Amino acid sequence: MKKWYLSICIILLHLGLHAQNPVSWKYSVVKKEDQIYEIHLTALLEEGWHAYSQTQPATAVPMPTKINFNKNPLVQLVGKVKEVGNMEKNKNEALKTEDWRYSGKVDFVQLIHVKGKVKTNLGGTVVYMVCTDALCLPPTSTKFNLTLKP
Repeated sequence: MKKWYLSICIILLHLGLHAQNPVSWKYSVVKKEDQIYEIHLTALLEEGWHAYSQTQPATAVPMPTKINFNKNPLVQLVGKVKEVGNMEKNKNEALKTEDWRYSGKVDFVQLIHVKGKVKTNLGGTVVYMVCTDALCLPPTSTKFNLTLKP
């Protein structure tokens, strides 16, 4: 009976961790100039959770955030995706690791140029990993699709 109870508890804990999503995403477009836009992919993290920078030191264990934009012949990416937030450089002396992470909020910003004065869409995927100081959830992906109006 005790083994059965323990097995049920482990299964429920496992399911609870997979159902947990401590990050919510908001997507927005800001028109900067004629045909120039900023795409904002904003992660809002629950307290105690961290999301990771797109670049990580060689000793980092968590997976870096990856942002992929769908191809659109009307859209040209200008530069790289910038990160706006308070980056923490987390060092673990015992494990000799370091990672670069964000708590609370991080805004991934991509400047784009639309070729012509046309309405078009830009979509893509964000692949990210979130952790607390005690555990990490498996990498997750979320899709976005934004409308760009002239």
